[in-house]
This record gives sequence, C-alpha cells and structure tokens, in this order.
Amino acid sequence: MPARKRKVTYPKPRNATTPQRPGAGPEPGYVRPNVVAIDTAAAIGRTDLSVGDRVRIIGAGLYAGEAAVIERFTSGVIPSALVRTEGGNARQVRTIDLEPLPGPD
Repeated sequence: MPARKRKVTYPKPRNATTPQRPGAGPEPGYVRPNVVAIDTAAAIGRTDLSVGDRVRIIGAGLYAGEAAVIERFTSGVIPSALVRTEGGNARQVRTIDLEPLPGPD
C-alpha cells in the first residue's frame, strides 16, 4: 500500500493583512500620540505687527523664546513673517507665534 502524500502548507505572505475583529481596536477616548492639532486661529494671524518690530518667538520649535526683528511678511493661507534672531539666524514664523517686545528707549 503506497504512503499518503502530506498536504503542503505554505507560509502566509509578509504583506498579508488580517481582517480586524469588531471591538479589537483601541478603546474609545484614546488619542494617538502622533495626532496633530491644527490651530485654526493661525489663518487669521496678527495685524498689530510691522516690518522692523522687535518680537519674541513663542510656542514650540526652533529658536523658541529668542528675540528677533521682522524683516518681511509673507501672505498666504497662514500669514507668516521672516524674522532674524539676535544670533543672526533667519526663520519663517507664523505671525501668531510672535509676541511684540518693547523697543529700546
């Protein structure tokens, strides 16, 4: 009597996706840590600034907390300004991230 052939099993492909079971996702109220919050007030910008004003860069990011001088404004969906810091570095900053500083008396 001849031996039976075994059924051949192949491994699943590495790019195979498995369907999610209902209720297997994250619990309600969970916010992913990499989700970006959009500041809708950025589209309005600030109107009390002008070229040559001394400002402080607020918020998070490069040169945060440094004093700078506004060199020019850029219009667009989100108004921004090109500023030059006291260290000589230039950066494009949203106008809502600028805080006016008192000028030298």
